Formats: sequence, C-alpha cells, structure tokens
Amino acid sequence: MDNFNQDDLFADILPPMPTRMPEKRRTNKRGAHPFQRSGLISRLPALPEGLPEYRVVRKERRKRSISAFRQGGVIEIHIPARLSKRQELELIPEMIEMVLKREAKARKGDDQLLKIALEILERYLPDFYERPTSITWRSMNERWGSCTTVDGTIRISDRLINAPDYVLNYIIFHELIHLRVHAHDESFYEYLERYTDQVKAEAFLEGYEIGIQSGNLARNKNEGSAEFENQDSFPAAGSQN
Repeated sequence: MDNFNQDDLFADILPPMPTRMPEKRRTNKRGAHPFQRSGLISRLPALPEGLPEYRVVRKERRKRSISAFRQGGVIEIHIPARLSKRQELELIPEMIEMVLKREAKARKGDDQLLKIALEILERYLPDFYERPTSITWRSMNERWGSCTTVDGTIRISDRLINAPDYVLNYIIFHELIHLRVHAHDESFYEYLERYTDQVKAEAFLEGYEIGIQSGNLARNKNEGSAEFENQDSFPAAGSQN
C-alpha cells in the first residue's frame, strides 16, 4: 500500500489536529518556582534549643556595632538594621553566650550568699536563732525569692544576679524573716521595716517589674545603661573599624 499523508488525503473531511504546546512550569508572580523560596528559607541556620528569652532590636542609626545586655529579665540584642536575616540568626547564639558568661562571672557563689545572710541576721535580726541551711540561685520569673521553713533552704531569683547589693540584700532579708514568720502578716512587716534601704529597694524592684511588662526599661540617649544593665559589643560582620 502506498504511503500517504492523512492531512493531505482527508483535508476536506477532518478538522485540523490541535498542536500540543509544551507544558510550562507553574511560577509565582515574580517568576520564581513556587517551591524555590521555601528552599531558601530551609537553608537558614537553625537556632539551638533551650535559649533563654531574648529579643532582637534593629537600629537604623547603628552602622557597625552590635550589643547585648539583659533588660527587664530579657536578653536584648541590638543590631544594625542593614544586617540580613542570616546574619541575625548567626549572631543570636554568640551574643547570648557573651551575656551569660558575663553574668556567670558576676554571679555570687552560694557560699557568698550564705555569708551575706549571716551578716544580715547579725545586723537586722539579732534576736533570730533560726539559720538558713543553704541559699542558692534559682530560675524564677514569678518571684524574687522563696523560703522553705521546714529545712531552712532559701532560693533567690537569678534575675537579681546583676542587681545592686542593697536590692539583693533586701530579698535575702525578706526570705530570712520567713524562717520564723510564715505569712505576710503584721509581725512580718514589723521585721521588714528594720531594713534601712527598704523603700529604695522596693522602688528599684517596682521599676524593674514595669520594665518587664513594657519590655523596654528607660535608657539614656546613648542607648546607655540603666543601673541594672551591662553590655557586650563588637563591630558588625562586614564592617570596618
């Protein structure tokens, strides 16, 4: 049988065959593949688990320096606004570690806390025969301190590590009273009034609590330092001194 072209033979009978167009890949409005952006996001560095509470503050006026300090119980990391998300994620663990190392260096040991307590007892509570068996730092966000009367153990919130001595001493004094007086009754407050810096210490703690609630304690014009803060800083990545 002779070869023939169907289109030529039956051109007057059959409708023209539709031409199959090559299939286009679906794209988003910007022309990128729909899964391309998620792939980029997945390649960003992951933060370690168990980091303490922190916040990143981008500053338009900052050109090179990066600083980190604890403010209102939260570690604040101040970075130039121009840094990329990748740079931010890379800096967070490093800056948190710097703050924690500085706090560990400043932290009074348990023996020092116990020594302070004995000095407070001698000065303000000479009529107390009760003695604490131990005083330790504890991660506490709801209380400044706690006391277990049965075994004489006292715990102090680690938010007070960098607090002025008169504030730390006031909280220790408060808990020492609980070795004898369990409730916050009239006799408790009579003992509490013996502390000479009570008003000053309570004012500090009240301001600190307001700072926690607002997430922003007052600082000076140079992004300075409230009485309760310390800073670590170094030039931002890619900058020149």
